[in-house]
Amino acid sequence: MPEVTVNHRDKAHALLKADAEKILRLIEVQIENLTMPQCPVYEDVLDTQMFGLSREIDFAVRLSLITEEEGKELLENLEKKLNILHEASQKNA
Repeated sequence: MPEVTVNHRDKAHALLKADAEKILRLIEVQIENLTMPQCPVYEDVLDTQMFGLSREIDFAVRLSLITEEEGKELLENLEKKLNILHEASQKNA
């Protein structure tokens, strides 16, 4: 595999991971300061952000910058972190 391709793959993976972290931080701020997880606005923001990330991942997979498995792993990891965050907010409510 050419070095340029490897660099693009690494960069794509890093950018997608950073976007997943941004979503997590956005939801953390929303839970802490704005609305409760039962709120429709919270759900809309989460759904919109997750959909956008899934489209980014799909695009990266189609360009062969990441594998489908790597994309699934990114989404699953974010979903696990969001579930932990949601459960913690329920305990503190």
